[in-house]
Amino acid sequence: MLRILKYIKLKEWIWIIISLALIMGQVYLELELPQYMLNISRMALGDDTVIWDIVLEGLKMLGLALGSLASAVVVGLIFARISSRFGARLRFNIFTKTTEFSMEEINNFSTPSLITRSTNDINQVQMIISLGAQIILKAPILAIWSIYKISDSRWEFTLSTIIAIFIISIVLILIIFFAMPRFKKIQKNTDELNKHSRENLSGLRVIKAYNAEKFQTGKINSISDNLMNDSLFAGRIMSLMMPTMTLVMSGVGLAIYWIGGSLIGNVTLDLANPLVGLLARMEIYGPMIIFSQYAMQVIMAFMMLVMIFVIMPRAQVSANRILDVLETKTKIIDGYQSLETKVESLEFKNVSFKYPDASDLVLKNISFKANKGEVVAIIGATGAGKSTLINLIPRFYDVTKGEIKVNNENIKNYIQKDLRHKIGYISQQAFLFSGTIQTNVNYGTDISKKLDDALYIAQANDFVNTLDEKEKSRVSQAGKNFSGGQKQRISIARAIQKESDILIFDDSFSALDYQTDRNLRNALKTNLDEHITLIVAQRIGTIKNADLILVIDEGEIVGQGTHEYLLKENAVYREIALSQLSEEEI
Repeated sequence: MLRILKYIKLKEWIWIIISLALIMGQVYLELELPQYMLNISRMALGDDTVIWDIVLEGLKMLGLALGSLASAVVVGLIFARISSRFGARLRFNIFTKTTEFSMEEINNFSTPSLITRSTNDINQVQMIISLGAQIILKAPILAIWSIYKISDSRWEFTLSTIIAIFIISIVLILIIFFAMPRFKKIQKNTDELNKHSRENLSGLRVIKAYNAEKFQTGKINSISDNLMNDSLFAGRIMSLMMPTMTLVMSGVGLAIYWIGGSLIGNVTLDLANPLVGLLARMEIYGPMIIFSQYAMQVIMAFMMLVMIFVIMPRAQVSANRILDVLETKTKIIDGYQSLETKVESLEFKNVSFKYPDASDLVLKNISFKANKGEVVAIIGATGAGKSTLINLIPRFYDVTKGEIKVNNENIKNYIQKDLRHKIGYISQQAFLFSGTIQTNVNYGTDISKKLDDALYIAQANDFVNTLDEKEKSRVSQAGKNFSGGQKQRISIARAIQKESDILIFDDSFSALDYQTDRNLRNALKTNLDEHITLIVAQRIGTIKNADLILVIDEGEIVGQGTHEYLLKENAVYREIALSQLSEEEI
């Protein structure tokens, strides 16, 4: 928990020190109240007491109480402000850190887990800062100061307080021992519940189509039951705390008054001089009243610590989960060289790659070169490594062996932001962000930039112009209000609008009809002849006019050349072609 406090800024530490001073003042005012109570008691027993003297003492007590209240309010406002800013800073840092992750680090943290860490876990830490910090600062000060106040009291009173503190300490140790593991399970089960809930909502059509509602409900109920049982177990432990504390507090009060009553009862009254006996009893009664008040303050301090231990275990787990993200080192190290000139060439030189923790290479000795204005197509069976190959260009992963060069320079040497600025990437599964068509096409660029040309080249203008609001039309989350082909065309328009030097199409024509596919390829060739274009596709018709076609099989290039050359010389390519086209069409 202490490690996460390094994200508190210096200015906020200054405010915490100010709060500490205010808390010390608050404790001082609270501990002065019993003395005024004793003064009032003595005045009430005196023969020559003036009523206004008692009223004046009462007003002083009221002033002390109001001062303590004002201090508590100011401290609460300070920590509310600090905790809110601290939570916002953690959320920003987690999001920023996540954007720096390579696909390897992203896969180590599931999406639901990252969402839970960014919301629920940060809320737990915020709570300990806003509420717990005040108690953490106040409890030891109150306890130490109260003990100091009663340090010269009778040993019988002190012993009763020590026994109470010992009982409270045993309760705290038991809570830590039993509750902490359960809170860890609660957070993990929350991750699992978020994951399966997200799956159910995303795959609702599939669930309905397969009548799998009962099956999915069973999975959710199983996780939910585990979460409920762990929460109930932790709740039962925590529910024992307040009754225990109340019992201890009441027991201490009872013990003090019982001991005090016994001591007072042992004082005998001299009938000849009864005033002496009364004064002797008063010497026991007065300290007993003060001690009971200070003892209550000591017990109250430990009750505050108990409240901390109610929320601290879960906050500790949450803080560790947040730090797991923030302290994860990104394996892809950013380069130092800027890339401002136009990309003239892209080269793979003996590139091999395997996924983290995998034993076998996915790609083996891949070598090819593409120059400005050329179209390179990649084709092969499912799982051959086509998408993996192009994911190495934007450095989603780094190569295991060999090197990828842009303008004859290893891409590892370039600043990642500069490198990716030169790349227009259309993923295998077209993804749109909630907003409008305009905000999606202009994504990452000037939002006011015209998009007519990009929509025209991407063959998206025909359906966009039929919409009531055209490019201002709403896009729902993940673009679910558009068909697969429409989403692909908007994604292609987004890459074109970026005006990148390298265009990567990862099977981005799969949802297009043949006519749209052909028109799109012609438009790309006519309007983007200064780009390096890489196309991963399954259709022979999509790639047959490419300048270079790479045939990938089990992670290796088993053939490369033009369509005509490969038909004659490469058996794998010819087999793929014959599976799609007849001899006459070929």
